[in-house]
Amino acid sequence: MAPRVTMSEVAKAAGVSVMTVSNVVNGHRYVSEATRERVLEAIDRLGYRVNVAARNLRSGSTGIIGLAVPDIDAPYFGQLAALLTRRATRLGYQIVVEQTGATRESELSALTHSRLRMYDGLIISTVGLGNEEAEQLRSEFPVVALGERITGAGALDHVAMANVAGAEAATRHLIERGCRRIAVLGGTLDAGVNAGSLRTEGYRRALAEAGLPWRPELVLERAYTLAGGAEGVRALVGAGLAFDGLVCMTDTLALGALRALADHGRSVPGDVRVIGFDDIEQAAYSVPSLSTVAPGHSEMADAALRLLTERIAGRRDEGAFEEFVGPHRLVVRESTGN
Repeated sequence: MAPRVTMSEVAKAAGVSVMTVSNVVNGHRYVSEATRERVLEAIDRLGYRVNVAARNLRSGSTGIIGLAVPDIDAPYFGQLAALLTRRATRLGYQIVVEQTGATRESELSALTHSRLRMYDGLIISTVGLGNEEAEQLRSEFPVVALGERITGAGALDHVAMANVAGAEAATRHLIERGCRRIAVLGGTLDAGVNAGSLRTEGYRRALAEAGLPWRPELVLERAYTLAGGAEGVRALVGAGLAFDGLVCMTDTLALGALRALADHGRSVPGDVRVIGFDDIEQAAYSVPSLSTVAPGHSEMADAALRLLTERIAGRRDEGAFEEFVGPHRLVVRESTGN
C-alpha cells in the first residue's frame, strides 16, 4: 500500500506553508482564492486525504454534512450535489443528500432530522421556507441556506444567485441581438420573493432600459421541467402570440422549449433566439447548444462549505451571519447566434 501523503508534502507541492494547507483543509476564510485553488489542486494531484477519524475523535464531530434539496432528479440539483460532494471530500467531509419536495413541512423536517442523525451541519435549499422561518433555522446547529426565499444578511448564513442581474443580462443579450418581442417561460406576475419573481424583475428592467413595452401576456408561469418548457411554447404558439426571443428561467425549461420550437417548425436562432439560466452540463450539448447564465456554481459551493465548516469549527461569532451572492456570467452559444 502506498504511504499516506502528508500535509507537509502538499505544502511543498503547492509552494505554501503547512499552516496555509491546514487553513484550507479546515475552511478558514482568510486564504486568497488563488492560494486556495493551488492547495486544492495539489491535494487532488497527490491524493492527500484528511485523517477524518483522528479529527473527529479530537473534535467530537461525525464528519458528515447533510444536503437537503427539493428534487434530486432536477439536473441543477444533481450538479450541485456532485460539486459539493467533491469539494467536501477534499475537506474530509461526506455529504448525505435528502429530497424535500420543496414543501415547508419537509424542509423543516430535514432540519429536525439533521440534528437527530448527528450531522455536523446542514446545507438546505429553501423553497417552502422564507424569511418568516429564518428564526426556526437559526440555532446552535450549523446551517447554511441556499436559494431566494431567505434573504438579507443577519438572519442566517445564506448563499444565493444573482437572479435579478442574471436575468437582466440574459434579456439584454437578446435585445442586443435584435429581439423585440421577448417571451418568458417560468416567469411570474407574483410579487413574492422566489426565483421566478426575481428573474422576472431582471427581465422587466432590461425591457425598460431598452424602451421596450412590458407585455404581461408574454410572461408564462410554468413548472421548471422539460414538459413545462414545451407546454409554454405550445401555449404561445396556440394563442397566436408573436415572439422572436425566449428567456427561460432555467436551462431545463429552455431544453423543453427547444424541442417544442422544432416541433412547430420554428428555427433557433433564425426565428426565435433562446437563452436559459443555470448553465447545467446538458446546455452545452443540446442542438443548438444553449446560451445561458452561469450563476457561479463553484464559487457558491465553496462559499456554502466555508460558511458551514467555519461554524462547525466554532470560528464564527454566534450572531454574525453572512450572505454570499454568486458571480454570474453570460455564456453565449448557438441558440442566440454566437
